Amino acid sequence: MKPSLKDNDSLLFRWFCKGLKYFLLALLGVSLALVVSHTFGAGAIVGVLLSQGLWIWVARIAISLVCLFAIAMIIESWS
Repeated sequence: MKPSLKDNDSLLFRWFCKGLKYFLLALLGVSLALVVSHTFGAGAIVGVLLSQGLWIWVARIAISLVCLFAIAMIIESWS
């Protein structure tokens, strides 16, 4: 039986959804690695995971995803 819903999403919106999914999975992985390495006393790994350079890249990716979402919503509203 086929679902009655149609997939009319734009390409940009699908890119945003995939990007958001992998971004959140990566954040989950980083947080899990941080908790496990902190629990077992791996100070070097904790230092890398808490470094400012890593979180600058996380912020850049998050801002890029928000911009992609905004562009996709503007294009969807014009169509």
